[in-house]
Parts: sequence; C-alpha cells; structure tokens
Amino acid sequence: MTSSRGPNSRGPNSRGRVELVCVGDELLVGDVLNGNAAWLGDKLCRAGLPVAAVVTVGDDVDEIAAALLAASARAEVVVVTGGLGPTSDDVTREGLAAAAVVPLLRDAEVEAGLERWYAERDLSMPGLVLRQADVPRGATVVPNPRGTAPGLRMELATAMVYVLPGVPAEMTSMAERHVLPEIVSRAGRPGPSVQRVVRVALEGEPVVASRPEWRDDAEGIRIGYLAEPGEVRVRVTGRDAAAVTRVAKQAAVLLGPAAFTEDDDTLDAVVHRLLAERNATVAVAESLTGGLLAAALTAAPGSSATFRGGLTAYATDVKGSDLGVDEALLAAEGPVDPDVARQMASGVRERFGATYGLATTGVAGPEPVGERPVGTVFVAMDGPRGRALASRRLTGDRDRIRRLTVIHALDLLRRHLVGLPAYDPGDEIGQ
Repeated sequence: MTSSRGPNSRGPNSRGRVELVCVGDELLVGDVLNGNAAWLGDKLCRAGLPVAAVVTVGDDVDEIAAALLAASARAEVVVVTGGLGPTSDDVTREGLAAAAVVPLLRDAEVEAGLERWYAERDLSMPGLVLRQADVPRGATVVPNPRGTAPGLRMELATAMVYVLPGVPAEMTSMAERHVLPEIVSRAGRPGPSVQRVVRVALEGEPVVASRPEWRDDAEGIRIGYLAEPGEVRVRVTGRDAAAVTRVAKQAAVLLGPAAFTEDDDTLDAVVHRLLAERNATVAVAESLTGGLLAAALTAAPGSSATFRGGLTAYATDVKGSDLGVDEALLAAEGPVDPDVARQMASGVRERFGATYGLATTGVAGPEPVGERPVGTVFVAMDGPRGRALASRRLTGDRDRIRRLTVIHALDLLRRHLVGLPAYDPGDEIGQ
C-alpha cells in the first residue's frame, strides 16, 4: 500500500493539528469504551493542542494502514493506541509498516529486554511474545515501563506518528513520560489552555446552549457542551485565564439556579461542601434508587464528615417497621406516594441523627405500581427549617429513571441549603 501524497501535499491548517487513531475490534463492537481517546483528548487540549479528529479501526492491517495514511496527510502529529500486544490480532505494527512501505525488522535490544522481563519473574516466555520486538524499518522504540509491548515513533509523510499500547495504565505512563512532551515541543510550545467548566443540573442541552449572551469577544475563547442524563457541562476554554474565568462566571450567572458550579465540581461534592460549611449532615432513605443515592454521597474521600448513613427500604413493610412510615398510609396509598416520601425522609433523619433526611420512592419500571405509571418519582427532604418535595414524571428505561432520581435528590438538598426553591421543570432557565 502506497501513498500518493508527497511531503508538500499537506493542507494549510496542518500545523499543530493532532489526530488519534484507535485500533481494536473491541472498540467497534462496544465491548470496551474508548477511554484512551478521552484521556488523550483531555491532556492534549490542556496542553493547547486540541485533538482535531479521532478514527477507530478494527484489527485489520489494511484498515490500519489506510487510517494512518489519511491521518498523516492531514495532521502534524498522529497518536495511535492499541494493537501492540503479542497475539495474532495485534497487527498495528504491520499496519504501520504497510503504510510506510517498509519491512518489519527484529530489534535485538527489545528482544533481550523481553527475555530479561520474563527471566526476572521466573516465567517461561511464550514464543508469541517476540512479535513485540518487530519494529518497522525507520521507526524508533518508545520505552514501556509498565508492560512488555514497546511503543513506536515514526515519521509518515510529514507527520510524526506515535504508536502506544491500548492498555490504559501502559498508555498513560508512556504518553506522560515521552510522547506528550515531544508533541508539545514539536508544535512549538503553543502554551497550555485554561479550562473552566460550568455544570448545570436538570436542564437539557438545547436550553443551556440557547444563552448566546455568554459568547465573549475575547479572541480564542471556545464554548463546548457535554450532555449527560440530568446534567450539562459547559466547557469554556482559551489561553487567556482572565477571559476564561470571566466567561465562565457570566455563564453561571445567566444559567441561574440550575448552575451549581463553575469549577467542574460534581453535584455530590457541592452538596458535601455546603453541608460542611453549615456543620450539617445528611442521611438517606431509598426505595427505587436502591442505594445509588448513598453511593453518590460516599464517592468522595472524607464524605463521612457530612454523610451519616442510609437505609435501602425496598420492601413496603420495611418502610413502616424501620422508618416509621404510617402503616395505614402504606395500606391506603401504597409505597409510591408523596406523604410516604416525606415520612421516609423524617424517619431516616431521626434514625441516624442527621441534620437532613433525603428520601426517594417511585416506579422505575418496567411495570406500573398500582395506578402509578412508570417514571413516577417522589423525592423528599426533611430538615430543621422545614420540608421540601419534588414530584416528577421521568422518562427512559429503568436505569435512567433511577439515576435521574439521584440527581433530583441531590439538587433538591443543594437548593434548600442555599435558600432556593425546588427545581420546577416549567421554570425558564436563568430567571
């Protein structure tokens, strides 16, 4: 396979352009999420070299070679991950050799290193391992301190191609020690980007993105959006730290109560900070969320300072026996009821001696509960300054409903702690 592009055929915008080529059938069929691309994209963006394109190809020599030729015709730097192991489907070395139209040669130093690695561990070395010592002619080796598969560095057309293993721990170590510093140096040290992230709870991306007022006149400011269930991240990026901070603060103000941070803090972290500032604690009683709310509130180190504990009261009778919910109420209305949620919140607050109690109950599906349709959710908060309740009709599958309920619960407490009313889906954002 040969390339028809010469060294002067590159486009005018290739200077500093970085592309990623990710290799592996497992990425195409969904067995593995492409965390390597996300990690590299973040690191390169923060270095002032945002990734221009990401291509994923399977374990096929011709496909890999074609992707490398196409990327090297557009970019100054191409980073490849995956396909450097010893097995028959690890063919990235062959793909790089095919793209460069050169043979693979056995590297004696790499071979000796592999033999030493196995000998030091008193292990018998399978013959297949020596495939990792095959290097395309003209390429140099990138050391791998955490594994046996070395990386590769090679010029293709006028691009520098770096090939790294797909194992995340190996890839990140090699990238941080060798590849990222070289890429920044090769690009002429453009300077790091500054990033601020405003997080918005319970609003959709179209609503969040409809606020054009935060478009700043400062040159080089970029606004990006990342939507997740129940949350939107507004990413403000640029090289002028003051301008980035100004735009992020402007965005947070315009987004109003829905914006809970301009520093990329998670919602649970914000809740913990607000509780700590008030010397307060919280306990949770969960039905449909089945422990997900407690898991969110224990995700961060040190959360025991403000989280007292939780009770998963999944069965109806447990709500009465362990939380003190009125038996007559449960018999008359069933477990999915606003007053049941309120009593669960007050019961768990009393049981754990917490400042605040949070409770969730509802119908996650797939079947309705009595007359309550799937998606019916009640979230209650009980505290020293009163109670709050959120009644919702959520959409989606069981997992989505449960995870959205967690966000509604955390946001209900957050808003109460800062003196805001509970979220109303009918509110206009920023008002």
